Amino acid sequence: MKPTRAHPPPVLVWFRADLRLEDNPALAWAAARGAPVAGVFVWGPEEEAGWAPGAAARWWLRRSLQVLADALERAGSRLIVRTGPALQCLLELVRQTGAAAVAWNRRYEPALIRRDRLVEDALRGAGTAVETFNGSLLFEPREIRNAAGEPFRVFTPFWKTCLARLQPAAPQPAPKSLVPLAAWPASPPPAALELGPAHDWAQGFAAHWDPGEAGARRQLRRFVERGLAGYAQDRDRPDREGTSRLSPHLHFGEIGPRQIWHALERALARRGGRIASGAQAFLRQIGWREFAWHLLFHFPRTPEAPLRAAFERFPWESGAAAREALGAWRGGCTGYPIVDAGMRQLCATGWMHNRVRMIAASFLVKDLLIPWQQGARWFWDTLVDADLANNTLGWQWTAGCGADATPYFRVFNPAVQGERFDPHGDYVRRWVPELGAVPARWIHRPWLAPDEILKRAGVELGRHYPLPMIDHAEARRRALEAFRKWGRSPVSTRSAPG
Repeated sequence: MKPTRAHPPPVLVWFRADLRLEDNPALAWAAARGAPVAGVFVWGPEEEAGWAPGAAARWWLRRSLQVLADALERAGSRLIVRTGPALQCLLELVRQTGAAAVAWNRRYEPALIRRDRLVEDALRGAGTAVETFNGSLLFEPREIRNAAGEPFRVFTPFWKTCLARLQPAAPQPAPKSLVPLAAWPASPPPAALELGPAHDWAQGFAAHWDPGEAGARRQLRRFVERGLAGYAQDRDRPDREGTSRLSPHLHFGEIGPRQIWHALERALARRGGRIASGAQAFLRQIGWREFAWHLLFHFPRTPEAPLRAAFERFPWESGAAAREALGAWRGGCTGYPIVDAGMRQLCATGWMHNRVRMIAASFLVKDLLIPWQQGARWFWDTLVDADLANNTLGWQWTAGCGADATPYFRVFNPAVQGERFDPHGDYVRRWVPELGAVPARWIHRPWLAPDEILKRAGVELGRHYPLPMIDHAEARRRALEAFRKWGRSPVSTRSAPG
């Protein structure tokens, strides 16, 4: 297509983990040129080096892409869908549309950093302009360094440094209208991509989630209005609706951290001290997200390898017994109700409360001594908010082998954790209904309940609900011995190229 006198040549906006129109720097740049704008999505899982979206994330992605496509059409543009490789698809679309530029918001996964550099170099070499932006973080990971010029490995000084520099620009509004192409290349709808799980375990997700940019805005509004005031107290209570549930929307870029930051600022201006502690606690979670991407950028091996090098020799369990234990953990059949409730919530909704994620992860790596990488892979496939940086940070934190990790001697007692954070047993009763009639006093330790209590509740342990697969006290002693021997070495200094 040749440019007209009215408009410069078209621009392609390559959508990736930024499935929104509002506060989308790449889209805003393209729209400001007054050129025809075409959105592009390329499905290329083979380019993600073993970390293509898992089954639950693909369920979300399919729906979010359709919402994005509809929004672009309302604005006068379209979403062109292709199946990778990305470079081949983009070069072909540049040829078909006559585009003079391709714009995108940067991603920070190690494999995609390498892929994007190759794409950028090839496009520029072919005479196409390339513009890239930060659309997903408050700071570029390379920007934040400690006094010695090195990456941070501890959260608190990292976040203090961020806060001292933090002045996020106001979110950019969504373009009111976009100039369409004169002729559109043929494109299948997002639904044509083979993104659905091979089985129907995700069919119940729709009752719990509202994928897409509009859903993200609604969820942020609900959280600010109803959840923010109590967030600092309620965020650790899985029996309450105390979290923001924004993590999948953030992961897919249906909303960005600048939008969240400014929404909280506006709320603080209206409501002041009533929500101050909740706002501060929630912004700290945004800071943890920034820290996770900082670590992944500077230590790109960490999705597979521990940051603390000595843990590469840690004596994890293996063999048939370990495989059987992993299966029981995945299926929510460990005999520890708070762990099983979390694993069943994960299967039913594609999400697990963050406090319970820590409890379940601790049980896997410290009670069962199963490698953290196996737990990380399971979460990767089953979480709708599966995020390479956050998933890696969380599992290495729990295992004690990463940056700012939990001390090796901290082994969560699942029964104590359940009693502390689900004191009435409401969370367990929702997700482990076979224990629904067990009184709160016993629900987190049903194996200690008197026989008459269990009989009255209709529970026969070993038949209706499993006995504990391992004694926690003995498992703790075993874990401490292993961690004392192998887990006390310095942090690895391996880092990414600049």
